[in-house]
Amino acid sequence: MPTFGAYRAWALLAATLVALPAAGTAAAQGAPPPGAEGCAGCHPPAPMAGAPPPLRTVPPEDIAAAMLAFRGGARPATVMDRIAKGFTDEEIRAIAAWAGRRP
Repeated sequence: MPTFGAYRAWALLAATLVALPAAGTAAAQGAPPPGAEGCAGCHPPAPMAGAPPPLRTVPPEDIAAAMLAFRGGARPATVMDRIAKGFTDEEIRAIAAWAGRRP
């Protein structure tokens, strides 16, 4: 008769095997960097009248340049200047790379 430890080992193995496909999918899709998911609050997935552009249609280098310009005050903004001030150069590049490659 199997021991409790053997049951626990099998349960751990089964849980690991179930979790692996989900982890692989998330890694392949690229988890958003901190702060990136907030962009969807204003930037729609498809063009909409009166809304900011969908970020997936903007090259990552243009996203980064715009955020740096907002942060430095070189580009006029309603709220993006304040939002961009909350990110470092590295965070801005990570957000731009992630947003610019979204499907």
